Amino acid sequence: MTALPALFVIGAGTEIGKTYTTAALVRRLRGRGRRVRALKPLASGVPPLDHPDFAESDTGRLLAAQGLAITRESVGACSPWRFAAPLAPDLAAAREGRSLTLVELVDWCRARLVEAEDGEIVVIEGVGGLMSPITEAATGLDWLKSQEIPALLVSGSYLGAISHALTAVETLRAHGVPLVGIVVSESEGAPTPPETVARQIARHADVPVGCLSWGGAFPDGFIGLD
Repeated sequence: MTALPALFVIGAGTEIGKTYTTAALVRRLRGRGRRVRALKPLASGVPPLDHPDFAESDTGRLLAAQGLAITRESVGACSPWRFAAPLAPDLAAAREGRSLTLVELVDWCRARLVEAEDGEIVVIEGVGGLMSPITEAATGLDWLKSQEIPALLVSGSYLGAISHALTAVETLRAHGVPLVGIVVSESEGAPTPPETVARQIARHADVPVGCLSWGGAFPDGFIGLD
């Protein structure tokens, strides 16, 4: 089976487990002897590097999954655009008097893809949901389309997650984005088990669908990730 050289992890919504899923995928790949580089280029709600909570930030969790220490260099190489406010990146950047363009973001990611070693998979984690704004003019979908790499969609298991996931699938199809599959990440307090949500999504999505429970391992069955 041919391994994927790169993958973009996107969400059907916000705060549904993208980083948890990405970290689980990184651990899975490393456990199978694969070289992997995980990137979270845009990160909001990030505490200062020397804050004790930094290890629990999205960037901190991804570095831990890669077995990397938290240093100024490793953090900058994973998340070059970090903002303190827990807002959409465009709003968080504006609050700090900063700005970001889609071209800058895409070019930075392309440089990381180009410099990847043979056999190394580059996993890029997006921010927010698929249509969340990332700059004043661009959304997460614009970013994903510009990178021209396959996507892995992360859904929650909360009430309404099925509709949100299938809406995201149809959006990706309409824009010609290759979809590797969908991971249903367990939502706290959800009325049904993630397995039930995954079965319902799989009936309509026509792609592999797996479940990720809290404390569980990344699911099997995704082409290029096994």
